[in-house]
Amino acid sequence: MWMNVLIVLVTLLGMEFVAWAAHKYLMHGWLWIWHEDHHKPHFEKDGFFEKNDLFFLVFAVPSMFSYILGSTYPEVGWLFYVGVGISIYGLIYFLIHDVYIHQRFQWFRQLDSKYSRAILRAHGAHHSKTQKEEGESFGLLIVNPKYFSSRKKQQ
Repeated sequence: MWMNVLIVLVTLLGMEFVAWAAHKYLMHGWLWIWHEDHHKPHFEKDGFFEKNDLFFLVFAVPSMFSYILGSTYPEVGWLFYVGVGISIYGLIYFLIHDVYIHQRFQWFRQLDSKYSRAILRAHGAHHSKTQKEEGESFGLLIVNPKYFSSRKKQQ
């Protein structure tokens, strides 16, 4: 059991780095065509969904295959727990990015901790750039220490 918990936790942590790399090199690279609308102001968007939401599928597919393969073939049963880790990361990402930061769902508004304010600052810095080449702060959960200080101190 503890090995399965460890697989879930390592996968969960690893997904932050996978998401960072995908964001920096794919979303701000050759898949900018899907991600660009996410960097536009809300009033310029048509409807609730963005092309950027397609990335949900990009990350859901490996999770789905991990569940299927891990459940079907005992010799790779550990893949099931990789799928669990990917899914948990996806849920955390959705809650922090779509619910908390972008307020796409009005479930909760303001968390008040140094960490939550740092996440908001880092994401704000990322969105202050509107071109794919100008990006910074591509991660979500691991935040550069400079974002833990107030904006006045950063300048």
